[in-house]
Formats: sequence, structure tokens, C-alpha cells
Amino acid sequence: MHDLGLEARQFVRAHPNGVLSTLSKRLGGFPFGSIAPFMLDHAGRPVILISTLAEHTKNLDADPRCSLIAHPCAQDAQAAGRVTLVGHASRLAEKDAMGPRYLRYLPEAEGYFGMHDFFFYRLEIEAVRFIGGFGKIHWIAPADFAPPANDLDASEPGILAHMNADHVDNLRAYCAHVHGVQAQEVAMIGVDTDGFDVRADGRLLRFAFTQPVRNAGEVRQALVDLAHQCRQQA
Repeated sequence: MHDLGLEARQFVRAHPNGVLSTLSKRLGGFPFGSIAPFMLDHAGRPVILISTLAEHTKNLDADPRCSLIAHPCAQDAQAAGRVTLVGHASRLAEKDAMGPRYLRYLPEAEGYFGMHDFFFYRLEIEAVRFIGGFGKIHWIAPADFAPPANDLDASEPGILAHMNADHVDNLRAYCAHVHGVQAQEVAMIGVDTDGFDVRADGRLLRFAFTQPVRNAGEVRQALVDLAHQCRQQA
């Protein structure tokens, strides 16, 4: 199931638009769905920024059981696939450590970040349901969905600073080679075990590595390999 776990994780990374389902405190435990943009942390756990005034936050504080479904905004939603992550959500003690990465991915949340009633909640995954399209339906163990142990939480800021200062031309080449996008303003905003993300002229583009990486050296080699592919096809 390892390959399915990787495929499901890549799907979630590429579709950070979620529907969060909680158990309604007001309505006696009825399921309550709400829109929830999210990002995955470096251990593959979804993180959301929500207000204590929101209905779903009150529900989580009363009962942390929830699910989060990641899906594309597709015309044929049934065929496009989706991943449902089930588990318990809890409030993180502080916001500063997670804040810079979250705001790189979701800059529109900057106005909420500084408010005293907004907090990060993180979902500890206990079950994964992956539907990759018609006939491709699987339950995946949380251990298979989780990325390999890595130190990218510590090394990510340095990788981003280096790429955005010294390798902007490479980032533009990646956008053209992988996505066919001729971008002017480009910035790498995140890197993880499975790939990296670039904001290109305001559009978020996802790039998958051919195999998971675990540290800055393996990231560097994966980026060098991709640059070599770009030069070969230039």
C-alpha cells in the first residue's frame, strides 16, 4: 500500500481546498461541513487556521473527531478523485512557528493571522480514504500516508532563500518545462518530501519529485536533475 499512500499524499498536496466535517455541538452531534483551506506540515498532517467564533471550532473544542476531504474544483467531481482524512484535531499551543509557512501558501489569511481569536488546529490522521476515480477506491493506513522521516522543517527556509535569490531562472524553466507556463514573477514558497511549490505570476504550481527526499542534499539533487531535464529539452 506504500505506493497508494504516496499517490494519495501527492493528491492532497496538489488540492489544498478542503471540506471540514465536525460533530455539531449546537445540533446534538449531526455532521457539520464547512470550507477549510489547509496545508500539510512536514509530517503530512493537515493544518488549518480557524477562529474560536466559528461553528466548526466550537465543535472541535467539544469533540475533536473530524474528517477533511481534499478535492479538486472539477466539473466531474466523481471522476476527478478525492481523499478523506479522518482523525482528531487539536489546537496548537502557538502560531509563530507555523505562521510563516502557512502564510506563504495562504497569503490571503494574513489579515486573520494577527487576530487574537484565530488559532492553528492540526489533524492527527487515523484513517485515509482514497478515491482516485471510478473503480479506484482504497482505505490507506495512516503510516502509509505519512511521509518518510525528514529534516525539511529546519532546512526549508534556507532552501527557499537560496532558490529565490540565486536560481530564479531555474524556477522559470521548471514552470515552462513541467507546466507549460511562461512566468515572469516566480518564487518557491515551499518544499517537502514529495516535491515543491512555486508561485508563478500569482498562480500556485505544484512540482512532484520522482521519489521522496529527506534532507537538503536530496532536495538539491532533485532540483539539479530537474534543471538538467529542462536544459535537455530547451
